[in-house]
Amino acid sequence: MKLSKRGEYALRALIDLGIAQEVGRPLLRLPEIAEKEQLPQKFLEQIVQSLREVGLVESARGRFGGYRLGMPASRISIGQVVRLIDGPLAPIGCVSQVAYETCSCPDENHCGLRMLMLDVRNAITGILDRYTIADVVLVTVRKMQRSGLPLPFTEPPLRFRPNGARAAGEASPIRRLQSEEGLITNLLGDYSI
Repeated sequence: MKLSKRGEYALRALIDLGIAQEVGRPLLRLPEIAEKEQLPQKFLEQIVQSLREVGLVESARGRFGGYRLGMPASRISIGQVVRLIDGPLAPIGCVSQVAYETCSCPDENHCGLRMLMLDVRNAITGILDRYTIADVVLVTVRKMQRSGLPLPFTEPPLRFRPNGARAAGEASPIRRLQSEEGLITNLLGDYSI
């Protein structure tokens, strides 16, 4: 499995929408995401449209419109997004659960390569399906806070500050995580693969 640029950009956009939500920004405009992530805006528009069509992202029209997550970040698994954008996670078709294809070997049940690729598929899906956009948002924010970096999207655009938005310097509701590196370590402590 190789994550395509389209898959990577989709995940980055969803993570940014999750961060914005956590810091009190109800909506983000695509140019804000494109600028922060240094992504081509036209390509990002196509990707966000795909995410909107399946309900992962919602849009609001109008002068103060933009995009937000279409469901709680804790309900959007990384594996779900990767499958949506890039297709099955299995490295070969004969081990795929959603896009099974017969393999060319004479005895699929006793094929050592298939058994190995089944383990690879299980490891990949086990990790990508276990973690959500909310998990990645928490770790991203924690690492930025630990490094003393300002959180993105904490200030709304100059012409718009929604009711209830926090002022500069006001505390973020995001909880701090432990100081170890890596998503898995931050979420599960001494977990090892």
